[in-house]
Amino acid sequence: MSLSKGNDPASVKAPDVFDPQVFARGVPHDELRRLRDQAPVSWQDEHEVQDWPGGPGYWAVTRHADVKHVLRTPEVFSSSLGATQIRDPEPDDLAFIRRMMLNMDAPEHNRLRKLAGAVFTRRRLERSAEQIRERARGLIGAVAASGECDLTTEVTDDFPLLNLADLLGVPAEDRGLLLKWTNRVIGYQDPEHAEVMRDAAGKPVNPRSPAALKDMFEYARQLADHKRAHPGDDLMSALVEASLDGPELEMFFFLVVIAGNDTVRSALPGGVLALVEHPAEYRRLRASPSLLGTAIEEMLRWHPPVLTFRRTASQDTALAGTPIRAGDKVVVYHVSANYDERVFPDPDHFDITRTPNEHLAFGQGPHLCLGAHFGRLQMRIFFEEFLALLPEVTLSAAPTRLTSNFINGLTHLPLRW
Repeated sequence: MSLSKGNDPASVKAPDVFDPQVFARGVPHDELRRLRDQAPVSWQDEHEVQDWPGGPGYWAVTRHADVKHVLRTPEVFSSSLGATQIRDPEPDDLAFIRRMMLNMDAPEHNRLRKLAGAVFTRRRLERSAEQIRERARGLIGAVAASGECDLTTEVTDDFPLLNLADLLGVPAEDRGLLLKWTNRVIGYQDPEHAEVMRDAAGKPVNPRSPAALKDMFEYARQLADHKRAHPGDDLMSALVEASLDGPELEMFFFLVVIAGNDTVRSALPGGVLALVEHPAEYRRLRASPSLLGTAIEEMLRWHPPVLTFRRTASQDTALAGTPIRAGDKVVVYHVSANYDERVFPDPDHFDITRTPNEHLAFGQGPHLCLGAHFGRLQMRIFFEEFLALLPEVTLSAAPTRLTSNFINGLTHLPLRW
């Protein structure tokens, strides 16, 4: 059976794994398994979604080996040509968007990654561990006596946001802005979080465009100016000292605030939900907290915070026997790769001792997540305190998922104990 590009009259239409509303109902694991088995590189139509226009379509890459190959060969699958989101940016915005490290290829990416890596050090991150632990204790302790909570709105929305604010050196009175900007960018397809912005003609403005993020970039400039005059022991002061300036500084601020916040914000409730839905493994972890290291890796495999990332073919090529033309969009599905039976025995079994566990939750290749260590640090501390401060928790109502084909988010996770 062929599940190839829709303009082939012999093709059979592939399952829709583009529509963000599909993911709002739950990750379409059956459809992704069908694609892995029958058409690991399949054509997806970008149909119109609500007010958002359609697009030219793209190749969905669903097997682990192919996802890893795409991420490891930036000379063929570019981050810069069309940026890294499924939706095409406005042509006038592309040059600005390419100033973000996420949307760069070598040699520009190598230069900025080296500069950022020099300040985003493990030592700097580890220094914040005790402050992170105090925050976890405070947030979880605040709900412990009530016997119930909505974990996302009462605990995990704030936890990574406040940790990042400390890391960046954002004043306490401004920290609500970080959540506002994150919801604007990540939640633009979601009915609860969308902040619809329109231009003078009434056309929806892309929430990742410079026009929609003008207030965020202006704040980054003001914070940088403040740190030049009043440097502190924080990441923004270090970036200024390292001579990162102008649009690159603004885009790095964007990257840290949005990506650094929402990956952990999504991974924490995802990990809790995995435990709740697998009570035997949950009790096993409660009885043996020393298993937390492998448990966190299994949580990341089971519920990767990022569903997809886009690349653009820079030349005619082929992937898994499928011809791809220069200029075609190629979208890798981390959430499918993490369930690939070719790599993970019994992938639908949540196993907190799974070893090896070569999940792709933090990516692969030159764009491997710069904040992966900080993300794991926050997850480890959070779950140490979660297991210590609360008895076994259960769901009090069905969770609500973010409407997104990019972030694997939970907007509500009602728990009781």
